[in-house]
Amino acid sequence: MNKKFAQSSVFSLFKGVPLRRILVALFLLQILLAVLLTAYLSISNGQKAINEVASELRYEVANRVEQNLQTSLSTLRQQLRGNQNVIDIGLLKIENLATWESYLIKQLEIFPDAILTVSNEQQEHLAVEKLNDREFLLRFADKSTGYDLYTYRIDSQGQRTQLPEVIKNYDARSRPDYQAAVTAKKFTFSQIFPSITEPTLLISASQPIYNSQGQLLGVNNALTRTSQIGDLLQNIKVGKSGQVFIIERSGLLVASSTTEEPFRLQNGKPSRLAVSQSRNSFTQAIAKYLTTKFSNFDQIQSLQQLDFSFDGKRQFLEIRPLQSETNVNWLIIVAVPEADFMGQIDRNTQTIVFLCLGALVLATLLGIVTADWITQPISYFSTATKDLADFTNGKDSVMIVQGIKELEVLGESFNEMMQQLRKNFTAQITKSEELELQFQQRTQELQQEIQERINNERRLGQHHQALAELANHRAISEGKLETAFKVITEKAANALEIERVSVWLFNRNAYDGMRQGTKLQCISLYERSNQRHSAGLERNLEDYPIYFKSLISARIIAVTDTRTDLRVQELWDELLEPNNILSLINTSIWVGGEVVGMVLYEQIGITRTWELSEQNFVSSIAEFVTLTLEVCDRKNAESSLHEAKEAAEIANRAKSAFLGNISHELRTPLSSILEITEALQDQVYGPVNEEQRQSLNTLEFGAKNLLELINDILEITDIESSKIELQLALTSIQGICDSSLSFVKHLALQKNIQLNAQVPEELEPIQVDERRIRQVFINLLTNAIKFTHDGGKVWIEVQPNPTNEYIFFSVVDTGIGMLSDDLFKLFQPFVQVENASTRRSTGTGLGLVMVQRIVELHGGTVHAESQLGKGSRFTVKLPWKR
Repeated sequence: MNKKFAQSSVFSLFKGVPLRRILVALFLLQILLAVLLTAYLSISNGQKAINEVASELRYEVANRVEQNLQTSLSTLRQQLRGNQNVIDIGLLKIENLATWESYLIKQLEIFPDAILTVSNEQQEHLAVEKLNDREFLLRFADKSTGYDLYTYRIDSQGQRTQLPEVIKNYDARSRPDYQAAVTAKKFTFSQIFPSITEPTLLISASQPIYNSQGQLLGVNNALTRTSQIGDLLQNIKVGKSGQVFIIERSGLLVASSTTEEPFRLQNGKPSRLAVSQSRNSFTQAIAKYLTTKFSNFDQIQSLQQLDFSFDGKRQFLEIRPLQSETNVNWLIIVAVPEADFMGQIDRNTQTIVFLCLGALVLATLLGIVTADWITQPISYFSTATKDLADFTNGKDSVMIVQGIKELEVLGESFNEMMQQLRKNFTAQITKSEELELQFQQRTQELQQEIQERINNERRLGQHHQALAELANHRAISEGKLETAFKVITEKAANALEIERVSVWLFNRNAYDGMRQGTKLQCISLYERSNQRHSAGLERNLEDYPIYFKSLISARIIAVTDTRTDLRVQELWDELLEPNNILSLINTSIWVGGEVVGMVLYEQIGITRTWELSEQNFVSSIAEFVTLTLEVCDRKNAESSLHEAKEAAEIANRAKSAFLGNISHELRTPLSSILEITEALQDQVYGPVNEEQRQSLNTLEFGAKNLLELINDILEITDIESSKIELQLALTSIQGICDSSLSFVKHLALQKNIQLNAQVPEELEPIQVDERRIRQVFINLLTNAIKFTHDGGKVWIEVQPNPTNEYIFFSVVDTGIGMLSDDLFKLFQPFVQVENASTRRSTGTGLGLVMVQRIVELHGGTVHAESQLGKGSRFTVKLPWKR
């Protein structure tokens, strides 16, 4: 266990490092990890606290902004609702704006920040605004002012002082606050719009006023400046440097906690400011971030808490939609910099770092002292271990350790172990010397085995090369004995590195009932030393009976020393000793189960042990000799067969010529006999009695049968002599079947036999000689009718094969049928299958032969199936779509 632990991948990193440094490093590593972990947790917890505080702060700020805005806007709503109640009870009339002045002034004492206006459909307008505790501002336009808007200052006693500000032809009905109420037809807030009397932006709460018939009488408005919303935001503190601003969904600024106005003056008139055009860099950065993240502010439908980086510092954002009032759809954005919270945390972090560095220095000093205290005894062990590794120096080291109890026990154990190791070392040296001697002996044996294996592999390579060359040699494949045997003996001698190789064959005289002669004849002898081929030697079998019997029974004789082997002693005095043949290996040659010769391999001058690979090689050489003999015999047989075929073809041509000449000679007198018979039957030469008429009928019948036989013979002769040329053309399959049935219809009627054709619809035409194929079907149908009983059935079936490459025509009958053993006789010329029923039928036996010959000329086949007593089926297979 300790050994595996010491060899682990982790501790291998400390290989070669002193223990003192390792201990110090481990102490420092532990302290460093503890310090880093403490610092990490402190910073991480501080960061988490920052996030929580920032989240709570921006949430509370946004919540306060939302509540203040809702309070401000709901105040305007309540103000207009009270006015509507007064109008409903009849205390105020929208048609008489003069009665509204004192009422609105009183109302401003309750809602001092609003601008209260009332306008009617007669283009009259009244607006009241509180300037301070004692003064009000009144704007008025009606028929008496020529519908010009006049501005008055009203003091605490109600005295009016006209101001020089006059707006000509003022029509309040065209203003956004009036139009918002008319469009909504109910209480609503208008969009933010510029004031025409001062450089500021306004937003109006508008209430339309209708009579009992639902007719619009006018609009009551309560307006507030957006700067008042900005003042509200500025009163809310957001950290040290945070911001709050409100924007519309379009991106236009409504108000901001900064001093920046939400508009720019162009030609003295206020123009709305987009938040992205703000001069405040922080506000502009927030707008850019939100545009990049959302691309469209309409996507913000719920509370969003985000953070982003500005000037390399983290910023916290909260975006809250404000949709509590009609037509008010704003976004409240609260931005809080992270730096507002990081000051104290950074100071705490610095304190932690200084404490960690101090702890690290202290741990280093303690580690050095502890390492020295522990490593000093261990260094003694190291020195003693080095002495222990060198037993030859004769030193008898003794380990003495004091100070640490565990190391003292270890020192005593070490001294005992060292004594035991010295004893074991002496015994190991003796054993090592013995093993070294055994190793040297085994090395010599392995070197010999390797050399022998190299030699064997070289010989096997020579054998394989020789066999490959013989397998590709032309003389062997063509059966040229003399050339082949010279090549075989030469290749075998070189591959085996043997002096003499020879091929011997028995003569062709009978011997012992086998195709063996009485003597062996040398067909080819190769002598490797002088590279000479010779032949002509002979050996009588009766002179060496033991040798030949051993060779024939064993097929191979491998003799290491011919002087002592009993199987070749008969050859020693006469053949082996004179030629100094000390080793040999002989194989027998077998052809057709008989020994026809042998191959002799003779080693001169030295003895030789024949390896198994060499015995396999000489067996392969014998097979090549056998192959050459078989090829030679086959060539001779093919030559004889070719001569016989030529003779048969000459005889067949002579037969065809003879049959053709005889048939032509017979047709002329037969035609004359038929003409005279027909003239006698027609009584051209005088009256004919009944007995004579029967004789003439018999004569006519016999002559017609004989003429039919002659015509069939001529047809067969023409086909076999290749005189017929097919007239191929595209032919309708349905048409050829129908025309064939029509031709035999009269025969079927005589026996009351039903005829029909089963042909699939819309078959493509087939390319055949139509007249010849019709003849095929007529012959098959005629045979089917002939051997079918009265009242039976005969029909044609047509069926393509799945690939449409061939098509099958079957002529089927319900006739007498035949035995399956007789089917092979059907297509032999002049042969008829006979049974009790067919003996009464006439015919030449050439009809089916004609069918077969014509179908084969078309590249098809004919197949017959039959069952005795149940009918027959003849199927013609023809190429269809090639």
